[in-house]
Amino acid sequence: MQRRRRRRCRKEGLLGRLRVTTAGESHGPGEVCILEGIPAGLELEASAIDRDLARRQTGYGRGERQKIELDRCRFAAGVRRGRTMGTPICIIVENRDHANWRQSMAPEKEVEVGDIPSPLTVPRPGHADLVGLAKHGLNDIRDVLERASARETVARVAGGSVCRALLAELGVSIRGRVTRIGSVAIHTDIGWASPDSVDWDAVEASPVGCDDPVAGAAMCEAVDRARTDGDSLGGVFEVWCWGVCPGLGGYATVDQRLDGRLVGALGSIPAVKGVEIGPAFENATLPGSRVHDPLTLQMNGKTTWIGRETNRAGGLEGGCSTGMPIVLSAAMKPIPTLTKALPSVDVVTLEPTDAHVERSDVTAVPSARVVGEAMVAQIVAAAYVEKFGGDSLGSLKAAVLSYEADLEERGLWRCS
Repeated sequence: MQRRRRRRCRKEGLLGRLRVTTAGESHGPGEVCILEGIPAGLELEASAIDRDLARRQTGYGRGERQKIELDRCRFAAGVRRGRTMGTPICIIVENRDHANWRQSMAPEKEVEVGDIPSPLTVPRPGHADLVGLAKHGLNDIRDVLERASARETVARVAGGSVCRALLAELGVSIRGRVTRIGSVAIHTDIGWASPDSVDWDAVEASPVGCDDPVAGAAMCEAVDRARTDGDSLGGVFEVWCWGVCPGLGGYATVDQRLDGRLVGALGSIPAVKGVEIGPAFENATLPGSRVHDPLTLQMNGKTTWIGRETNRAGGLEGGCSTGMPIVLSAAMKPIPTLTKALPSVDVVTLEPTDAHVERSDVTAVPSARVVGEAMVAQIVAAAYVEKFGGDSLGSLKAAVLSYEADLEERGLWRCS
């Protein structure tokens, strides 16, 4: 059984499945992203990745760490003269704050006495601190929080930026916005059918990443109150992905289902505790006649195709993309590090005390939307490579165009 499983894993590797792996600690030398399965011939510039890294750093409510870091990437492998080579891509982003943590984070066993701070032994409620100690048999919370930190999402964004560039070549766009911070929310009854219903320029100009200026101002006020109170705030962000052809993913097996993979990807982002496809939770309260998107015969000149006038399915049915925009929302809990510490217990003395306090944000929902874009880009790009192959960008694009032309000829979809 194990031999068959190993052979199957090797076969999937030969088929060129797109994989993204990250490494690095919050105060280590840097964050590393390795991408396997990106086709050869994709034009890549570090400046494009840097723009997404800068977007991740912005947002009202971020902490002092962002004043130290100036995230810039460099390619260590897989890119030559501005193009991918079809080999694994390695991207490194330096942690500038590492200069202040060299002794504490030194990989060497022998370090001068007095240079290493005392072990952290008081876990924070809501953080990975306590479960990490239990899982790995550790006695210093520093060994847990360094990797569990959201600083790891730097590498995710770098990898997602590469996948975004690949998807752009296939006519696919991905954008995100904030719809709620704390109790302040924007009105989201927008039909879910067209990304044009969102003012994306206003989203990028907003300090909280939303396109409602009134709600945005109220969100900033809520963040200010939480900061004064030594508290933190969660919220909800939304990710749109459009230009996607129908039929990505699958319904035959659990791991093929694109909806499950997207939900899992967004749910893996630190502090995300819930994911919604389209207006899923509202759909759960309505009868089917008001939920399912009617199929209609649509025409434009001599072209006729079967389409949907609504998109309450959020672009996903039966584990597959429908050709409508994929719309997902993710609920993010408040950050667990509070300046007004919550009650905890020292794991060594077993004495009640206040939780350990680390430097942190008041809210990270605006930056989490950028991480959400990156995760959606990774999953959708992988689905394209799996369905159409990925040795070279030219062969991938040709396969996608042929498939889309066939769908149009059969009247099953119209590529707009």
